[in-house]
Amino acid sequence: MTSVLYDVPGPRARVRNGLIGVIGTLVVLGIIGFVVYRLAATGQFEPRLWEWLQFRAIQLLIVDALLNTLSAFGVAAVLSLVFGAIFAAGRMSDHAWLRGPSTAIVEFFRAVPLLILIFILYFGVSQTLGLNLSTYWSLVLGLMLYNGSVLAEVFRAGVRALPRGQSEAAYALGLRKTQVMTNVLLPQSLRAMLPTIVSQLVVVLKDTALGFIILYPELLYQARYLGSQGQLGAPILQVAIVIAVLYILMCLLLSGLAQLLEKRSRRRRPGGADPTEIVREEEKVAAAQAQGGGAQVGG
Repeated sequence: MTSVLYDVPGPRARVRNGLIGVIGTLVVLGIIGFVVYRLAATGQFEPRLWEWLQFRAIQLLIVDALLNTLSAFGVAAVLSLVFGAIFAAGRMSDHAWLRGPSTAIVEFFRAVPLLILIFILYFGVSQTLGLNLSTYWSLVLGLMLYNGSVLAEVFRAGVRALPRGQSEAAYALGLRKTQVMTNVLLPQSLRAMLPTIVSQLVVVLKDTALGFIILYPELLYQARYLGSQGQLGAPILQVAIVIAVLYILMCLLLSGLAQLLEKRSRRRRPGGADPTEIVREEEKVAAAQAQGGGAQVGG
């Protein structure tokens, strides 16, 4: 079995790839072991530097920061998906008056760095327009504008990547553009776009850490606060390790949820059919009808 971009390796190639994999694994384990050794040698694992985890007030502080992070991420993720879907539809519109502004908005917010957007929303909008946006909404709206613009391009590229015959066959059957998009194109493109969408949502989750710049009490803000406390021994490295583990766990849970959704989407529902097969059957019927009509004309 071969493809255009990759050939199945032969016996020698499999041995070579296996050897490279073993060497790479050993190198990574060696680097991790060296880091752990240096941390132990410098006393970073001493119990006095981890005693702060036993205090209930600190535990509640970290849980509250975790909830603030998840709250900002959840709202920003939903708004980014909605923003991306709306402006992707606008960019694919047949009307220039809708396609032009949608393209300009997407390209503008995709080009502006996220940190600058957060600064503009928190400091600029409050001073010039007098809206007095809170740190929460400044962070959420900044995440929505930036990541929503990226997702708009993901949605548009996913739909455009489908074979043109899919939509042409659907139009030939008399379906309207909305029906073609919702019944034929989106069900197929979402499967291909799901890994990219999840990757961008992971970016949204990690970018919530930028909220500490405007003093939003999320995980990184509380980590900096706890790490600077002299009465706790200034455990900045220990706090950073704990916060990093929390972020890793959240990203793994998000990736696991995406894999579960992908597996469920691949399962065919009873009585249902795959949109790809439906369009292929429709194309076969249309081709048979065309051949039949040509034979009648020739006779």
